[in-house]
Amino acid sequence: GYVASDSKNDPAKNTESFLAQVIIMNHPGQISNGYAPVLDCHTAHIACKFETIQKKIDRRTAKVMEENPKFIKSGDSAIVKLVPQKKMVVEPFQQYAPLGRFAVRDMKQTVAVGVIKEVTKEEIQGKTTKSAAKKK
Repeated sequence: GYVASDSKNDPAKNTESFLAQVIIMNHPGQISNGYAPVLDCHTAHIACKFETIQKKIDRRTAKVMEENPKFIKSGDSAIVKLVPQKKMVVEPFQQYAPLGRFAVRDMKQTVAVGVIKEVTKEEIQGKTTKSAAKKK
């Protein structure tokens, strides 16, 4: 998905990984570390790996119920570290709501929904264009 941004104040950067609160709605089995479904965020449809399920939390109070659970299943809510398998731009929900919510799709159905809490971005490599350098 394409993302336009302010190149001087807050440029869009590729995402290395992100922490998200995920609610599992409709999955027939258990989801564990390494699960890699398609994530639909804004106009992007990219496979993302559930690298680590950090905490199982209560959906209503956000209170931690279990640290480092082995798996999560339908009805559970969790804080998960996700790693995109291709280049992708996302932002925390608090800062840019449209870029901070997503749906997880697998087996031709929506398996989970979530909001992004924090993002680890790639450092930009390359040269600054002449026009961008003039405006600094």
